[in-house]
Amino acid sequence: MTAGTTARVAELATRLAAVTARIEAACAAAGREPGAVRLLPVTKFHPATDIAILYDLGCRAFGESREQEATAKVAELTSGFAEPVAWHMIGRLQRNKARAVARWAHTVQSVDSERLAAALDTAASAALDAGERTAPLRVLLQVSLDTDPGRGGVAPAELPALADRIAAAPALELAGLMAIPPLDAEPDSAFDRLETLHTRLRADHPGASELSAGMSGDLESAVAHGSTCVRVGTALLGTRPITSG
Repeated sequence: MTAGTTARVAELATRLAAVTARIEAACAAAGREPGAVRLLPVTKFHPATDIAILYDLGCRAFGESREQEATAKVAELTSGFAEPVAWHMIGRLQRNKARAVARWAHTVQSVDSERLAAALDTAASAALDAGERTAPLRVLLQVSLDTDPGRGGVAPAELPALADRIAAAPALELAGLMAIPPLDAEPDSAFDRLETLHTRLRADHPGASELSAGMSGDLESAVAHGSTCVRVGTALLGTRPITSG
């Protein structure tokens, strides 16, 4: 192990402990059990070596946002992992990438249209038939809490129909909701609205219990409003070494 690698291991171990402590403190403040909220390390733009380090530190799920980057990391890393890893696609996904993602994704958190849902259902079905996966593809509906089409998300009024479409798809599993707070919005207000939408969704689809909300700067607010999965990048891995491309 090089000195640089040794330093990175120590850095990530310290950061992971700090983030875990934040989550536990947020759960305690909200009167929730410590294990009620899972950490999803957001490893996009970071090297595969960081994922390997986090795996050795106990992480078993990772979030990626670009199909090509994620596919390469999965191919490089998965054979070396002794235990299964759950790869999450958290970025906006084009329909023409559905086939590739269905080969490796445990969960797609960014489904926001019936056309994308149909593409993923077809792709996951093909992957099941080919033996490339052994279970339906879990999907979260990304709901828009603002009106910015560039940030993705289905409008709240269209959420019930999309949920019904996914619940009826043979190769998909409706797992819950995901959202990103509006830019410059007050987190508590945004997450309160998201919690209400999730409650309504679960009234019709009780199994859709996942609520993916909260990132490095606002995870405490998200946990207070029912988040079951916080997506943490910067606080865990530091500044992204690559910002574009």
